[in-house]
Amino acid sequence: MTEKIALEDLPGVGPATAEKLKEAGFTTIEAVAVASPSELVAAAEIGESTAAKIINSSRQSADVGGFETGDMVLERRKSIQKLTTGSDEFNRLLGGGVETQSITEFYGEFGSGKTQVAHQLAVNTQLPVEHHGLNGSVVIIDTENTFRPERIAHMVEGAAEKLELELETEEFLKRIHVAHAYNSNHQILLVDATSKLAEELKSTEYPVRLLIVDSLTAHFRAEYVGRGTLADRQQKLNKHMHDLMRFSGLNNASVVVTNQVMSKPDAFFGDPTKPIGGHIVGHTSTFRIYLRKSKGEKRIARLVDSPNLPEGEAIFSVTTGGLTD
Repeated sequence: MTEKIALEDLPGVGPATAEKLKEAGFTTIEAVAVASPSELVAAAEIGESTAAKIINSSRQSADVGGFETGDMVLERRKSIQKLTTGSDEFNRLLGGGVETQSITEFYGEFGSGKTQVAHQLAVNTQLPVEHHGLNGSVVIIDTENTFRPERIAHMVEGAAEKLELELETEEFLKRIHVAHAYNSNHQILLVDATSKLAEELKSTEYPVRLLIVDSLTAHFRAEYVGRGTLADRQQKLNKHMHDLMRFSGLNNASVVVTNQVMSKPDAFFGDPTKPIGGHIVGHTSTFRIYLRKSKGEKRIARLVDSPNLPEGEAIFSVTTGGLTD
């Protein structure tokens, strides 16, 4: 185990620069190691060459950014955990559950169950590891005012009954940190705030193990209207997605984003609904799941994209007590 190095110990970082970096969300040398020079230039008002030097020395100290062999990658991937969805069928589709250190995107029309899945994962993250939880806290960046504590209460009761455990609803609600994003800039800044919160809770009994953004694209869609704004929108969305990916890796956390869809009326065959955000969201999401309504409480989840799992479908139900088969 390497000795923990403070930002001030890095060459070229004085107390004032360290303070500015911390204010900008770069609280650990790992966070600095995976930053780009332009980010540090903007955050700490330093020159490009100084920023590059700081990043290089933090990479060496934190031991990130070098080459490693395939067996080392396999060993590191053993730290990845799977979070249960509450439905065995759904878990099977995801290869055991929602992975940590990755972004899982759920997209679909309104009423397809995106927010229900997000609420259920917020409950399940807090369950003990032996019940396929992550024994952690949750952060929700809510852009459409869809978070409902009452729904969490129902799901906690459902989980207690299903697992035959005594669960305190109030304790579950205390471990869910909700922030309402007012626009896309605020939404991007909230990821930095989440990193600070994760740092504070790191050594507690319930570190942050799940970050939910519900919904990822609503503000971007509303603010950037027309083709002329598309490049700007995609650039900001790209940075946002990479910030989320970095958060998941540094905290061994699951990142779950929900996404809206648009209809393609010119599609003659196949499904005319497509997720918002184009290729940027598609490439950065590790897993993409398309949710759609079926009869009554039933929902269909289709795994559209994954680096290591085959495409497939699962049917699950959204009941008062939460997600079940």
